[in-house]
Amino acid sequence: MTRPPPAGARKIPQQERSRLMVERIVEAGRTVLLRDGYDAASTNRVAAEAGISPGSLYQYFPNKDAVITAVVEHYSDHLGERITASLADRFDESGPTMVRATLEALLDALEENAEFLRVVSDELPRAENSSRAEALEQRIVGLVGAYIAARRQEIRDVQPSTAAWVLVRSIEHLTVRYVLECPPIDRDVFASELVHLVAGYLPEV
Repeated sequence: MTRPPPAGARKIPQQERSRLMVERIVEAGRTVLLRDGYDAASTNRVAAEAGISPGSLYQYFPNKDAVITAVVEHYSDHLGERITASLADRFDESGPTMVRATLEALLDALEENAEFLRVVSDELPRAENSSRAEALEQRIVGLVGAYIAARRQEIRDVQPSTAAWVLVRSIEHLTVRYVLECPPIDRDVFASELVHLVAGYLPEV
């Protein structure tokens, strides 16, 4: 099955050569974004990093923001796959072990991409990337909501979708700020506090 083009791309790369070219441009965009920052990034710099002409880049992406959107999309998909895989692998489990393992997987993914996360969180225009962030959040909220719904009798009287929204938004904000701000809090202590936070919805944790 042909994958849809990155958001903002001009066309779907049908041939393997075209798909490789798009991947090359996206990887170059990530490098430029990390090295130069959003404001200094440009299609010319991305093309130079990819070793192609600006004209070749424009065959696939109309402007800088289209490239950056594709970069963020790739990052969001990668992060989402890691988190949802961790949740899915432990969907039949419960208790602190399951919660802790999922939180550790999230922290690992964020820490491995800390510099990119910093650029996405602090430099990119929020309005232009909000849809990607919302899509990722909704993907995780859906999984968490399904997990909670499957254990409806074990939690206090609250809608699973409500509990999922509060948990995902709280954990997302806290983990991102923890990685970016590097507070003087040991990671094990921080993870334990998040487990206690989840315990408010899953008393057995």
